Amino acid sequence: MRKFGKLLLVVWMALGGVALSQSPAPPPSQHTVTGTVTSNEDGLPLPGVNVMIKGKNVGVATQMDGTYRILVRAEDVLTFAYIGFVKQEIRVGQRTVIDVVMEADIQALDEVVVTESSQPLREAAGWVGDRLFGSSSGAVQRSAPTPSPSYRYVSDSYAAPEPSREGYAEIEEKGFQRPTDEPLSTFSIDVDRASYSNVRRFINQGQRPPANAVRIEEMVNYFGYDYAQPKDRHPFAIHTELAPAPWAPQHYVMQVGLQGKVIPTEDLPATNLVFLLDVSGSMNSPNKLGLVKSSMRMLTQQMRPEDRVAIVVYAGAAGVVLPSTDGNHKQQILDALDQLTAGGSTAGGAGIELAYRIAQENFMQEGNNRVILCTDGDFNVGVSSEDGLEKLIEKKRDQGVFLTVLGYGMGNYQDGKMEVLADKGNGNYAYIDNLQEARKTLVNEFGGTLFTIAKDVKIQIEFNPQYVAAYRLIGYENRMLAAEDFNNDRKDAGELGSGHTVTALYEIIPVGVNSPELGRVDPLKYQNTTETVTAGIANGELATVKFRYKAPQGLVSQLITQTVGDEPTRRPSANFQWATSVAEFGMLLRDSEYKGQSDFNSLIERARAARGIDEEGYRSEFIRLVESSQALMDFE
Repeated sequence: MRKFGKLLLVVWMALGGVALSQSPAPPPSQHTVTGTVTSNEDGLPLPGVNVMIKGKNVGVATQMDGTYRILVRAEDVLTFAYIGFVKQEIRVGQRTVIDVVMEADIQALDEVVVTESSQPLREAAGWVGDRLFGSSSGAVQRSAPTPSPSYRYVSDSYAAPEPSREGYAEIEEKGFQRPTDEPLSTFSIDVDRASYSNVRRFINQGQRPPANAVRIEEMVNYFGYDYAQPKDRHPFAIHTELAPAPWAPQHYVMQVGLQGKVIPTEDLPATNLVFLLDVSGSMNSPNKLGLVKSSMRMLTQQMRPEDRVAIVVYAGAAGVVLPSTDGNHKQQILDALDQLTAGGSTAGGAGIELAYRIAQENFMQEGNNRVILCTDGDFNVGVSSEDGLEKLIEKKRDQGVFLTVLGYGMGNYQDGKMEVLADKGNGNYAYIDNLQEARKTLVNEFGGTLFTIAKDVKIQIEFNPQYVAAYRLIGYENRMLAAEDFNNDRKDAGELGSGHTVTALYEIIPVGVNSPELGRVDPLKYQNTTETVTAGIANGELATVKFRYKAPQGLVSQLITQTVGDEPTRRPSANFQWATSVAEFGMLLRDSEYKGQSDFNSLIERARAARGIDEEGYRSEFIRLVESSQALMDFE
């Protein structure tokens, strides 16, 4: 086996795709400092604070709970920098614990200057340590360029992206529809979360994200909600709520929530995974391939003996770095990951074909068969057209091999392309901007990310014109379906994973409200719309919600129906308050024409009230992002 491994190594070094890398042991004079960074305003932890050794190119970023860990010498001085807060410098000495309370300073935003760097991105980006989680190697170092006066370094010490080179699909917000004209709203569910973490990356770098990077449904669904678990034979439970719209008090918001059944890890089916890793030249930076390797190490630690893992890489050519291996051989998998370096062009199509072939050769009839693609989406050699890749992925999906896409990097990040590939592959799509996000996606949400409990999940809502003058679905612009697609079992739709929640929001204009969004339409010559509305059923039902889904290996869909009453609650739940806060934030970032009376201050107040138990710190981080965005937009 060792001879085989050496031979494989030599072959891949010749292809420019593999090289051994070893982390040098820290000098004996160094010691570890840990601590927590919090805000003086409310005592909450601050994630993404830059902790740098002054005068050196070494630093780390605080985690979700505000903690950090760094190797230092006694003579070092640590600097703590975060957008909107006063920078601090602290001499280390012999201390091993340094907790920091940062003071808010909105004026500090005036110092943020983002310039184009002449350095290659791989030199300007921070190095992500190889073994932050699940390792005994000790502290993690992250090197970055020495800060110059023209930069303010924030989350993860990454250089500012070049948005003009990043690819985002156009988003055209859907306006209000009259139920007399369009009684049915039909769409596919979406459990992707990539937009939120990508938006966070921009904000933490002191930039407003491009409008097309803001997909509101993905931001809302980034967070879990306290919906009750299903109690019947169906794999998910349905929850609805109606309350006044925070940004348009005369309007309502109807919330529709799905709660996927939580399946304990030990009860999940065996999994056949193929890691498909982009090691092309465009991935040659620490926040790309370095972070990919760290992410896959985390996922490897979740593997069970009955699971199997293979590793396929692609650059100028595609090949197998690790044949399908039992999940209990973790060290063998980790060793293969350690050997990877980047270089060459991007034969993405060839890599995907090879990964699917490996997955099918090891196909588990009753198991979970999946390819996990890790890339920045920069396909430029081989079968690279979106149409060709989509057809290939759809074919393999129908044969039972699904595709999960994890996006990395900045500058030339191709978000639109990767979102489409994940949708066609019956999988989900996440953007990994730091190790904490990798842990959230691949450890904390392991079952939901990798194990499908229901596929082709569609929602169709019929609105009652007796109560609804007009409605609009917030987000889901690229998930819209034709009304007839709802009953067509051949039409592909979204997937729901173990424990996943899905939330959709409709803004509703009640009958009798004189809203400018309704517009003015000349009376129809051949239809009496007044009689049509009068004929609506006045039975207290605002809408009927219908769901269709298939079992993971099923071909025939099942139908669930639920009605929504016309009486809004005046005391909306924390779920409602949080979801509408996130949606309102998305509308502000997009400068949506439907943002109404949206306001940062009331949004923040509502989010704080609805934060609830926040063990992982995701909701506290959201509030920080809103506060930072408010300050950034004040300076525009």
